[in-house]
Amino acid sequence: MARVDPAVAAARNAVRPVLAPLAPDDLVLVACSGGADSLALAAAVAFEARRVGRSVRSRGYTVRAGAVVVDHGLQDGSADVAAQAAAQCRALGLAPVVVRRAEWLTPAADVDGAAERRPDRAMGAHEATRPTFGGGGPEAAARDARYAQLVAVAEETGAALVLLGHTLDDQAEQVLLGLARGAGARSLAGMPRARGIFHRPFLGLRRAQTEAVCAASGLEFWTDPTNLLPDGDVPPRSGQGAATQRPGEPFTPLRSQVRGRVLPVLEETLGPGVVEALGRSADQLRDDADLLDALARELLERARVPADAEHALDVGVLDVGVLEQAHPALRRRALRLAALAVGCRPTDTTTRHVDALDALVVSWSGQGPVHLPGGARARRACGSLFLRAAPTGISDGGTGVQPPSTTQE
Repeated sequence: MARVDPAVAAARNAVRPVLAPLAPDDLVLVACSGGADSLALAAAVAFEARRVGRSVRSRGYTVRAGAVVVDHGLQDGSADVAAQAAAQCRALGLAPVVVRRAEWLTPAADVDGAAERRPDRAMGAHEATRPTFGGGGPEAAARDARYAQLVAVAEETGAALVLLGHTLDDQAEQVLLGLARGAGARSLAGMPRARGIFHRPFLGLRRAQTEAVCAASGLEFWTDPTNLLPDGDVPPRSGQGAATQRPGEPFTPLRSQVRGRVLPVLEETLGPGVVEALGRSADQLRDDADLLDALARELLERARVPADAEHALDVGVLDVGVLEQAHPALRRRALRLAALAVGCRPTDTTTRHVDALDALVVSWSGQGPVHLPGGARARRACGSLFLRAAPTGISDGGTGVQPPSTTQE
């Protein structure tokens, strides 16, 4: 028996338990950009989809495996990159392979990751527009556009799962970005391994392993130039201070700067294993955050008051008396969830906003309304906290209120 490359074996082992719950002929889709991570995932899925449940006692069965390639259209030649990625997916035996051009969303269209959590409702608030990025910037806009297409294709094809190629390196970068924002434990929990139909089998694998899978499988991967630092850039040495975007440089996403500048300094200073340690911290904090969010949602339900005709436009009406008796940590988490429920983006909802909401509950002295991200408002009157979503201009007359979301992905 030919020896399997260790990176290939690791990729297949990561995919196997994700596919195991699928029934024969279920469809799983790989979100493929043409980069090393997603192509390695496509190769592992193509192999494992033919032998789900295989063991010494069972021959296993086949599930259908396809791919979705989203062309964001932001760079010259992006259509060629998408076509090449699709061709390699087809060569691996994936079918169907769907290529979609991104449709850019209005800034209020999707609370970060809301499409991921609620695919059955996600498209209702989406409106195609030109690629203007809104308050979340180009990275958030691209993520929103990508998830919208993934959700749409999953619905059209009846896919049971959509697999994403994020790696342990991506998770470490996410944790550091959350730490820099000071957004609390939920942000430090990073990306979940699974939520709804979306799964990330490679969160335990390093980026170098996915590149090794491509090399062993004869796959030619594309490197997004925005993932690279400008030519001639040298990561700062310890003690030289944080690097920033230099005047006249091409745009380099913050995540790419963390990848190319921050993590190398951390590994040089603290030694190898920083990425793995950040990944372990994310797993532990996610468990904690999940429990606290569940308790916060229970608190919100206890505090919820039905809106009367006079306050019909207030999406959330909460009993201040119930909130003020809760533990401060739980109350503040509940208030953040309430803000997200009226359309505030998680990345824009800061400690300052939560502090202002908390002051309406425990330090109220007649102060006026709190202005929240996206134009939402909160005010206190008659022992209740009233939260009103910002108008979104949705033509069907809906409020545009999005389900709660607590992490950037």
